[in-house]
Amino acid sequence: MNKRAALWMAAAWAVPALALAGCGGSTGSGSSSSGGSTSSTTSAAASDNMGYGAGAGSGSSSASASKSSQGETLKTATIGGQTIVVDGEGKVVYYYTRDNAGATSSACTGGCATLWPAVVSPGAPTLQGVTAKVGSIKTSDGKDQVTLNGMPIYYYQKDSAPGQATGQGVASVWYVIGADGKMITASLK
Repeated sequence: MNKRAALWMAAAWAVPALALAGCGGSTGSGSSSSGGSTSSTTSAAASDNMGYGAGAGSGSSSASASKSSQGETLKTATIGGQTIVVDGEGKVVYYYTRDNAGATSSACTGGCATLWPAVVSPGAPTLQGVTAKVGSIKTSDGKDQVTLNGMPIYYYQKDSAPGQATGQGVASVWYVIGADGKMITASLK
């Protein structure tokens, strides 16, 4: 194969690879509206030293910076009568009951990880009203998945707007998270 054909073949493979790379990870909607009221209290919660260290609670708090190199923002919002954890854009985050606190990997893989993407953060998350211990585990592709009280956290792909919590109670294994890191299994009104 000549050099020109090899370059064309490489380019043909690169385009689909780049397109697929844009499909993973971030599920934020970019919307600044919220379905519930949001707390603006800043927490100085301690890290569980599983990846982020003592920097928890630092960084930018703007929604556009919530996915910056300084880390994701996790804050609280009142949704369905419960104060729960959301990201900087107001998207609800969940626990998966098949995960084990303190485990070094997620139990949600394959198709599960497509429907329930990991909440990832390149640095220690900024915490606003969240008092749970924050840490991280590595995803299969080497990113830092955020943990609260040692449990990995996830988004639900079908939550299409901030403040939606349609994943609550799905298959009796997916639940929203309270500010203290405790799982909330009650129905959201």
